[in-house]
Amino acid sequence: MKFDYDVIVIGGGHAGCEAAAASANMGAQTCLVTMDMNKIGQMSCNPAVGGIAKGQIVREIDALGGYMGIVTDRTAIQFRMLNRSKGPAMWSPRAQCDRGKFIWAWREILENTPNLHIWQDQVKELLVEHGEVAGVKTYFDVVIRARCVILTAGTFLNGLMHIGHTQLPGGRVAEPASYHLTESIARHGINYGRMKTGTPVRIDGRSVHFEEMEIQEGEHDYHKFSFMGRDRQLKQLPCWTCFTNPEAHEVLRSGLPDSPLYNGQIQSIGPRYCPSIETKLVTFPERGQHQLFLEPEGESTQEYYLNGFSSSLPLHIQIEALKKIPAFRDLAIYRPGYAIEYDYFDPTQLYHTLESKILPGLFMAGQVNGTTGYEEAGGQGIVAGINAALKCSGGEPFVMHRDESYIGVLIDDLVTKGVDEPYRMFTSRAEYRILLRQDDADARLTERSYQIGLATRERYDHWLSKKDAVERIVSFCKEFSLKPALINPGLEALGTTLLKYGCKLFELINRPQITVKNIAEHIVPLKALLDTLTDRRDEIIEAAEVLIKYHGYIARERIIADKMQRLESIKIKGRFDYKNMNSLSTEARQKLEKINPETLAQAGRIPGVSPSDINVLLVLLGR
Repeated sequence: MKFDYDVIVIGGGHAGCEAAAASANMGAQTCLVTMDMNKIGQMSCNPAVGGIAKGQIVREIDALGGYMGIVTDRTAIQFRMLNRSKGPAMWSPRAQCDRGKFIWAWREILENTPNLHIWQDQVKELLVEHGEVAGVKTYFDVVIRARCVILTAGTFLNGLMHIGHTQLPGGRVAEPASYHLTESIARHGINYGRMKTGTPVRIDGRSVHFEEMEIQEGEHDYHKFSFMGRDRQLKQLPCWTCFTNPEAHEVLRSGLPDSPLYNGQIQSIGPRYCPSIETKLVTFPERGQHQLFLEPEGESTQEYYLNGFSSSLPLHIQIEALKKIPAFRDLAIYRPGYAIEYDYFDPTQLYHTLESKILPGLFMAGQVNGTTGYEEAGGQGIVAGINAALKCSGGEPFVMHRDESYIGVLIDDLVTKGVDEPYRMFTSRAEYRILLRQDDADARLTERSYQIGLATRERYDHWLSKKDAVERIVSFCKEFSLKPALINPGLEALGTTLLKYGCKLFELINRPQITVKNIAEHIVPLKALLDTLTDRRDEIIEAAEVLIKYHGYIARERIIADKMQRLESIKIKGRFDYKNMNSLSTEARQKLEKINPETLAQAGRIPGVSPSDINVLLVLLGR
């Protein structure tokens, strides 16, 4: 056996899995170092994938040739498309998964990936020679050499768990923390800090009075995560909802003096958008109830995840409070909720490739960059894996812009703005979200991925066939003329205004009452065209209809994005001595010197850099 590779990936979580798979599939000899091969792709918190904006990221990972979408479809026990009441830019897929089957699906993929070896061990030291990464040293005192190292250690770096006054070292319950590695990296001048996250109690379903909860069924249509994936195979299960009450709140408040969040035990910052139940009580004291979601963790297990009840309160407080809720009056749990503190590294010290500006060859992805969420981790992981492989082969860096993907928005936010709390993706963070829909991730990214050698020929051809079918529908609708006498009976049946004059079918489909499918029942040539679709019929029709109904909005946003792209093309790195530019504000000088942006557009996104500062730079550039 050899211990000499192109790329080493530290950590087998969601970032690590995508990074290792991408690197290996691009031809780099890759070694994934993980503590436990039985925990690869472990879902530390909710066994759910997707959600608002997060679902778009998973579809982007899939369009690039990653595996999160495929694994999710293979192990989903409930699927829903969120935000259906809003426009398609807001539609976000979400799936509840079988936790155990998710792990084994990932392991099966990774163990059968060419160029990829898995080594079960812990890394304790980053090896650096001549100012560049040279490999790692493990707890087994094994030296593994590589040109690139990708750090995806999640919450394990000096991880410390909290349940009331009880403190336990670890990166996850029943799993050891990783020591010495942070310090090994920091000694090279890379800044780090501490963050906090948490997870709820796990409940034995046999103790729950489901009859006192509201059922939340999943959806069973054609939607899924992967453009290449199969239909869902596992039994589909419901989730359940209920509410806390004043009695439960009283118990929870009695435990606040023993809460690590409020007694000074935890100093680090937690995720704003996933607050603990004790934080909700303190932040919203006027509210008499908070909604809870009881979600299954497996197809045939009794373990349930209580979404909305993250907590680090003492065990007896968690149990006593939950028993005040009628559905949980006979509660039995598998384990309590807990908080965990861990090390992260300042992401402004990274390039958009996720390579360190300080240590060439070191890449970072996932929670070590100050993010939270499986999807955000996976998106960073695949980009880090791609760029590590490209660095080894001498290829050009792979960078996605803000108008190309949510992953591009995520990484640009991290390296440009930094983080002061765990970063979570939302649709509101993307200024071009009409262009970044879940339905068109393949249109945006599959060809780019194929060109760099990650997306397979099969995936590329799969996309081309869909592209051709969508274009045929859109072109037909643009060219097909309607006469009032022939179409008005159909319009009357559909409950929409009759035509006085002829028009193109494209214009008619813009009406809210009309869809491609329902109007096809009244237009024989269109129905005949749709009947030629034998593969992915519903997916193709939906993609075409979105392009038709929202063509004006899409075109307008494309114009805005192209204008901004002109600023992206103005390279400024290395052209200014910011600290001596008195024409800039003091804050702008400090921020620009720290970030050292690649382009003028990136400079404009740095907090503290004003439009007038950008104008100064434009003048100095002779623009």
